[in-house]
Amino acid sequence: MRLVRRVAFSSGHRYWFADLSPEENRARFGRWASPYNHGHNYVLWVAIEGEPDPETGMVVNIKDLDAILQERVVARFDQKSINDEVPGFANRAPSLENLLRSLRDELADLPAALGGPRFVSLRLEESPDLFAELNLDPDGTDAMTLTRSYEFAASHRLDNPALSRDRNLSLYGKCNNPNGHGHNYVLEVTVGGEPDAESGMLVDIEVLDRVVEREIVDRYDHRNLNEDLEEFRGRITTSEVVAREIFRRLAPVLPAPLARIRLFETARNVFEVTAS
Repeated sequence: MRLVRRVAFSSGHRYWFADLSPEENRARFGRWASPYNHGHNYVLWVAIEGEPDPETGMVVNIKDLDAILQERVVARFDQKSINDEVPGFANRAPSLENLLRSLRDELADLPAALGGPRFVSLRLEESPDLFAELNLDPDGTDAMTLTRSYEFAASHRLDNPALSRDRNLSLYGKCNNPNGHGHNYVLEVTVGGEPDAESGMLVDIEVLDRVVEREIVDRYDHRNLNEDLEEFRGRITTSEVVAREIFRRLAPVLPAPLARIRLFETARNVFEVTAS
């Protein structure tokens, strides 16, 4: 049984070290380099696993977990300048990746403090379109990923020309409309790897954005997938097919290993492709 608990805090930070020149800071942190703070409303998700207690029916008492998170996360970070007021970050970049590792260390004794459940993962959201995850392995080989979200609007029609009109209508319903229909797609791109020791970042987000914009967003946005894109010629443009094609296009050209893509066709339909 897995329990995931959410906690939020607001903090300021900056990507700038006083012992580096402005040119060195910009080389290290790109367009985020600035001697002035900016802020985020962070959201942290903490996941633990265990068997429900026969007496209480709970994996842990959420009140006990909340007390620990308030003391070790919220009190430590909320309304603070991370670079200036949080121990460990005076000379360490306050990236999502470094923050997750710091939070992992701060919460390392959760199993003992809560009576035995396994501490399995952390997810830290910096904004609605950027978050990092740390999956904790008992053997110590923790896996870090970073996820960035993008949007594009496109139309398509679900139709198999080898089938009869009645069969197509039976399979696809309104999605077989001869004039097509559209979606505001949301694409999550997740990359994995080891964060850079100097920047604290797993990937240069500017480069990631450029590649995804070029390969997917600019190519698909305001297009008819069936008619405008050669890669879908003669194929049924279900979101399963589109998601696999997006993964195929991105995997060889991203600046970090592609771990997963998620394609949100609607709020109710999400399609995921992961690296084998």
